[in-house]
Amino acid sequence: MTFILILFAIGLFLVFYVIGLYNKFVRKRSMMEEGWSGIDVQLKKRYDLIPNLVETVKGYAKHEQDTLNAVITARNKAIQAEGVAQHTEAEKQLNQALANVFALSEAYPDLKANTNFLQLQQELSAIEGDIEKARRYFNATVRENNIMVESFPSNLIANTFGFKLSEYFELEDESQRANPTVKF
Repeated sequence: MTFILILFAIGLFLVFYVIGLYNKFVRKRSMMEEGWSGIDVQLKKRYDLIPNLVETVKGYAKHEQDTLNAVITARNKAIQAEGVAQHTEAEKQLNQALANVFALSEAYPDLKANTNFLQLQQELSAIEGDIEKARRYFNATVRENNIMVESFPSNLIANTFGFKLSEYFELEDESQRANPTVKF
């Protein structure tokens, strides 16, 4: 009789352990969704500012239509992107296109001095900071999820219930990680 009670207690412990791990996976997934939602909100704010920036630049840099069209095309691709991988690629292209627009301000001093352009540039910079914070939170939740998915014994529960590794949202350009060459 004692042996049966011990087996029952062990079985009950295992059931509650599995339930606890399952609920932890559900919590991690919800936190990742929350993190992605924060990124999405900031990206939408950014996407809404871009047409204003393009219109402001258009008034000063009429001969730079290709650069402005590249920004609009990259913005539209980013808006239509689905999933972390597509967003990562679309955001890299959009960042490059925006860098080209900001480089135009060097060639057009009147644009560089325009208060509307400066205000839009500051707003975009603030949003970039907010995107960075949201991205860090999201990537931290992805890291926690991925650790659980790959660690034993939680990986047994993950495989059983279909919890998968998630992708990080990284925007850094690999070329920026290289050591710069300094010449005197």
